[in-house]
Amino acid sequence: MKKFALLWKVVKGDLRVLSYALRHPDRPGWLVPAIALVTLYAIDPFNIAVPFVGIVDDGVLVPLALHLMVRCLPTQLQRLHRR
Repeated sequence: MKKFALLWKVVKGDLRVLSYALRHPDRPGWLVPAIALVTLYAIDPFNIAVPFVGIVDDGVLVPLALHLMVRCLPTQLQRLHRR
């Protein structure tokens, strides 16, 4: 259970950084399409067809994709959010 709590803490922090970056005028051009693709991937119909595989898939790949997007942001956007 502690691992899920830690994962949720990381995902929550990544979502805060990404929401800040979306509102910032200096955001990279790839950010909006990348977030749209991850959102579409998270709600794709395959999750309904094979529920367990879809849940496990979303529980692993979506947080990894979000964290990768945060790591690819310019450092100024990452630092400005933490202030």
